[in-house]
Amino acid sequence: MPAHAQHDSPHAPDHVRSDAYGGWQLPDRIRVEGGEVATGVFGHGPPVVLVHGTPAWSYLWRKVIPLLAEHCTVHVWDLLGFGDSRPDSGVCPSIARQAATLTQLLAHWGLTDPALVGHDIGGGIVLRAHLLHRTPARRLALLDAAVLGPWNTPFTEHQQRHAEAYRTMPHDAFTDLVTTRFQSATHHPMPPEVVAAYLRPWAGTAGQHRWLDQVESVSFEDTREVVAQLAEIAVPTLVLWGERDEWLSTATARRLARAIPGARLETLSAAGHFPAEDAPEETAHALLRLLR
Repeated sequence: MPAHAQHDSPHAPDHVRSDAYGGWQLPDRIRVEGGEVATGVFGHGPPVVLVHGTPAWSYLWRKVIPLLAEHCTVHVWDLLGFGDSRPDSGVCPSIARQAATLTQLLAHWGLTDPALVGHDIGGGIVLRAHLLHRTPARRLALLDAAVLGPWNTPFTEHQQRHAEAYRTMPHDAFTDLVTTRFQSATHHPMPPEVVAAYLRPWAGTAGQHRWLDQVESVSFEDTREVVAQLAEIAVPTLVLWGERDEWLSTATARRLARAIPGARLETLSAAGHFPAEDAPEETAHALLRLLR
C-alpha cells in the first residue's frame, strides 16, 4: 500500500520523486486491469481523491495537495495514458476506462466513502464511477468539468477529425501547437518551466502518440449516461469554475449546478480552465469548505 506522508511545503509534498517533471513524480505504482497507474497518498484525515483532466496530469494538483493534506488524506493519481501511468497495449484510455480504473483504485486503497474531486474530464470520470459503478462518495466536487455536452473544444474536434495528420506531424511543430494550447488553459501566464513540466509527459514521438491516443479516446458518449442520472446525486456537491475559462464557459457551470440537486456553484474570478494552477489556495479553500 502507498505510504502516507504529512508535509508542510507549500509546493511539492514529501515523497514526490524529484528526478523528473520539474520535481514532480508520484511515488507509487499500482497494477490495474488495463495498465499500471502512478499514485500517491499524502496527509492524514478523511479521504479525498483528486482526479485531473486532459491534457493535464497530477502535476496540476501540486500546490493544492499540501493545503488539503493538513486536514485530509489526499489520494492522487495519473490517469491511464497521462503522466507516469501507462495503459497496456491496445487499451483505449477513454473516460469509461478511467472510471473503471478509479473504482479499482478505491478498492485498492480501501476507501468506502471518500470525497471525489474531478477536473475537466475528471469530472465525468468521478460521476461515472459514482453513478454507473455505484461507488459511494460522501462529497463531490466538479472543477471546470467536462460533463454536459458538447464539451469538446474546436481544437480537440479538429484533432479527432485529422488524427493521422497530427500523429505524423514533425514533433517540433506538434510541440509548438500543444504549447500554445497549454498557455490558453490559465488566466495568468504560466512560467516557462511550468509549461515545460506540463509538456514533459508528451515529449518525443512516443509522447506525441500518447497525446493522440487520449484525444481520440475522449467522447461525450461516455458522459451521456451520467447526464441522464445527474438528478439522482444525493450527496453535497460543489461546482467550482474559473470565471476566465476559455475552454468551458461559466454558462456550462450554471447548467451543471442546476442539474444536480442542491449543488453549490462557486466561481474563481482570476482563474481559467486550470483553477488549481491559477488559484491553488482559493481552490483548496473551496474544497475544504465542502469537505468540512
